[in-house]
Amino acid sequence: MAALVALVQLDAAKSGKPSLIAVAVTSVAVWTQSAVAATASAVGNAGATIEEAPRLYADNADLRARNDALRSENDRLREALAAAPDAAALARVAARQDGIAATTIGYDPENASRTITIDRGSEAGVRRDDGVIDDDGVVGRVVETTPFTSSVLLLTDGASKVPAVVQRGRWWGIATGTNSRVRLEYVSQDARLTVGDAVVTGEGRSFHAGLLIGRIAAVDHPEGALYQSAVVEPAVAFGRLGRVLVIRR
Repeated sequence: MAALVALVQLDAAKSGKPSLIAVAVTSVAVWTQSAVAATASAVGNAGATIEEAPRLYADNADLRARNDALRSENDRLREALAAAPDAAALARVAARQDGIAATTIGYDPENASRTITIDRGSEAGVRRDDGVIDDDGVVGRVVETTPFTSSVLLLTDGASKVPAVVQRGRWWGIATGTNSRVRLEYVSQDARLTVGDAVVTGEGRSFHAGLLIGRIAAVDHPEGALYQSAVVEPAVAFGRLGRVLVIRR
């Protein structure tokens, strides 16, 4: 074996090329060194990772806290942006009317009556039968108060009755709720009602004259009746009531 190795090495030396044995030995040595270096590097990295673990955990917890804070701030700003139109609308109506600003905080979940709850009560000066409006028109009237909240009967409730006037022609009637819309009743047969006519409040216990109730959607002329009536589409979107104004009587 020694002679064979010597012959291989001599033959390689004569040809000026590295022998197969030298190549094999070198390859094994390189592979071994690489493996040892990789193992040492892995052990070193693992040690560094273990050493850095507490700091990394603290940094991760801090980033999570910042992310939660940013998410909360984003939610707050988004809600403020969504509420901005309601606030602007309330500012417009408050500039025209003297009243108590309030926010809708509840409604009748069983829908037995068309009522909402607002966050102002007797402590703020709200009284029974005070009118409630928003920037679009008449909302309803206060039917019950506590020190800090009040119940408002909506204009569309069947128990709601408001003196009303057809703006064009000044024809009088009574605006009665139908649980979905408003019906203008007891209007003289002489009145020339037209679809689209504005209907406003007459001077009464809860409202001053001239507040918009809605617009006529259909006219009913019962044959032989003493009066005519009309279906009124309310000006207020009752499904999205937010900020309202309570008018002092």
